[in-house]
Amino acid sequence: MMRLSTEGDMDDEDMDEDADQDMEEGAEDSADEEMDPAANLVGPGCEAYAEEVPEGDGSVDGMAQDPVATAASNNPMLTTLTSAVSGELNPDVDLVDTLNGDEFTVLAPTDDAFGEVPEEDLNALAEDAEALNDVLTYHVIPGQMDPDEIEGEHETVNGEMVTITGEGDDLMFDEAGLVCGGVQTDNAVVYMIDGVLMPAASEE
Repeated sequence: MMRLSTEGDMDDEDMDEDADQDMEEGAEDSADEEMDPAANLVGPGCEAYAEEVPEGDGSVDGMAQDPVATAASNNPMLTTLTSAVSGELNPDVDLVDTLNGDEFTVLAPTDDAFGEVPEEDLNALAEDAEALNDVLTYHVIPGQMDPDEIEGEHETVNGEMVTITGEGDDLMFDEAGLVCGGVQTDNAVVYMIDGVLMPAASEE
């Protein structure tokens, strides 16, 4: 009888260990899902982005490893924006340390978006440090916001309000549409957009 009782105790212990193991594996799976940089991606251009940059520092996984200015500099779709924020367009406008130093939501015009701006307007903007700084900081919102919470009006680092409407693939940023958003970096959430946003104070 004693021997049977001991075996029963061992069975209970084995069952407890199995249950603990299942709970640990479940927690690991949940953590993996939360850590997946592609988990919250939205936008009609995400598939094209993944095809253009399937791996490396500029990919979805790669950008998640670096602070936002560094991550953007590795993305071949954001070369003009990178030039603008790094002091390359105008040495008096260098936002790299600022962008890498806190948590932000960054609305990032793609190279195609900048390509829609007349060259003479871009050149004039590049020569005016104050105007360039105003435009760039209008694309940056303090704090990190995922796609399911970004809709609404938000005060930008510029101080003016940007209006974000819609949801999912249909998100709009003022008049600009979404290319691919919810891209995680070490300190920010990036939304690549198809237009360059202009704060009201900069509009003629």
